[in-house]
Amino acid sequence: MSLLKQCFLGSFFVILTIGCSKTENKQKKIIFEPTVASLQQYRTPDWYADAKFGIYCHWNAQSASKSKYSGWYARHMYEQGSPAYNDHLKNWGHPSEVGYKDIIEAWNPDKFDADRWVKLFKEAGAKYVLTMAVHHDNFDFWDSKYQPRWNSLNYGPKVDVCKEMREACLREGIRWGARTHLGRSYSWFQTNKGSDTTGVKKGIPYDGNNPDYEDLYIEKATHEQIGTNYSQIRHPLNPSEKWMEHWKNRMFDLIDNYHPDHLYFDGASPFMNDEGQAGLDVIAHYYNHNASRHNGENQGVMVIKDIKNHGYFYDKISTVVLERTRENNIVEEPRETENSTGPWFYTGDETGYRSSESLLHEMIDVVSKNCNFVLNIPPRPDGSFDDQSLKILKDFGMWFKRNGEAIYGTRAWHTFSEDEFRFTAKAKSLFAIALKQPGEKVLIRSLNSWKPEDIMSVEYGFKEKLNWELTTEGLEIKIPEEFLGEELAYVFRISCSREVKNLPYRKVAIQSVKEDNEENSKKFGADGNGGETLPTRKK
Repeated sequence: MSLLKQCFLGSFFVILTIGCSKTENKQKKIIFEPTVASLQQYRTPDWYADAKFGIYCHWNAQSASKSKYSGWYARHMYEQGSPAYNDHLKNWGHPSEVGYKDIIEAWNPDKFDADRWVKLFKEAGAKYVLTMAVHHDNFDFWDSKYQPRWNSLNYGPKVDVCKEMREACLREGIRWGARTHLGRSYSWFQTNKGSDTTGVKKGIPYDGNNPDYEDLYIEKATHEQIGTNYSQIRHPLNPSEKWMEHWKNRMFDLIDNYHPDHLYFDGASPFMNDEGQAGLDVIAHYYNHNASRHNGENQGVMVIKDIKNHGYFYDKISTVVLERTRENNIVEEPRETENSTGPWFYTGDETGYRSSESLLHEMIDVVSKNCNFVLNIPPRPDGSFDDQSLKILKDFGMWFKRNGEAIYGTRAWHTFSEDEFRFTAKAKSLFAIALKQPGEKVLIRSLNSWKPEDIMSVEYGFKEKLNWELTTEGLEIKIPEEFLGEELAYVFRISCSREVKNLPYRKVAIQSVKEDNEENSKKFGADGNGGETLPTRKK
């Protein structure tokens, strides 16, 4: 059956079942086939829709590159004249003599402690933690059957990082997942096959040409296989059958032996030349493997990107992740926004981070639209966290300790915002979260069609009951001055006499995030590169 036909049948199936999916999110007991139509039976697990907030870390030998251009260092250090190349000459030597393999061998993260990481993240409010299982540099952070030399048991931490992080999460009672960026590696890493085109080292092959290190640096590909520079940093156009099978085996190994609750592809479904079939094979295997461990019901969250030329994107086969962007309105099925305190990887600059307030406000905005927020905290090369990262984690944790009920287990309401307010809902409670410090009176116009008997009480911070009045303008709340201390965001709980989803609302001014999305993309770009325009998303 062609993929086009699969897509048509899958869309037909979704139309037939969408009525029940709105009220019942539970995954049915089914066997998934590696087709678009079958995978479109995926439903977001309840645990994920309840969790809302996760944390992960971009961390590998690139963190130890001694360069502020660490995000794609393993690629750019082999591009003569690039900032990373120049830093490599200064700090390590010429890439024909000292290559990325040597940085891996020198990397010594002696302060990595999985238990400490997970406790920090849990205390910060995270309900799930994701491990960078493999980035574009082709280095695995598990006891990898198909990457037996270049993995974290032999270099760097000298431990099975995925195993230690998963077990630490189990001890702390939170979910664990794995992030994989291997889909691009075949083309992304081909720069190591080149040489300088000018200067005293002109024509001397970089160390990636040495066949002794092909297991790290990947087989040499032709221009037909990888295309122009634009294509090379995305999913490869025409990778070899050998590589595609190798990629699948690596993913199967990770799934079968580490059982992630959440699995991430940095792109859509690999690869370009097979219309994403390799990815569909892995996704089906993941769902079925997870279901086999949960009484036949899939509880695994598969996350892919809807980005042009990063594999094949098929709607509704998984959860969709948005890189450094967020939805402009409420979505029916939860999506995931991923963002960072600053660049994806540690750069040595411990001052240029976003504020705790701006990150928390983004999280609240994302949750109000029925989505999850995942925050990247880049560790230092040695596995420790700098003071600014620790402050952000502490600030999040203090806010969640007081206000977590307004986030965890909630769902989007009929409207997500009114001016500086964001709304979340749970049973008979409506939470109005102010992103700016309110004055002594607050007016929520969205509730102007409510009746006094609809409201049982209004509380600030889950402890202080407030005086309120319903007028033709909306709900007016009076706040004693002594209640208004410094907060990152201010939570009002409106307890109702019936389910808030059954209460009416008035749609008033909402805030667009288009400018924020464009600013994020301009500043940081893809994978922390910076300067790349916002990717075009399919309608």
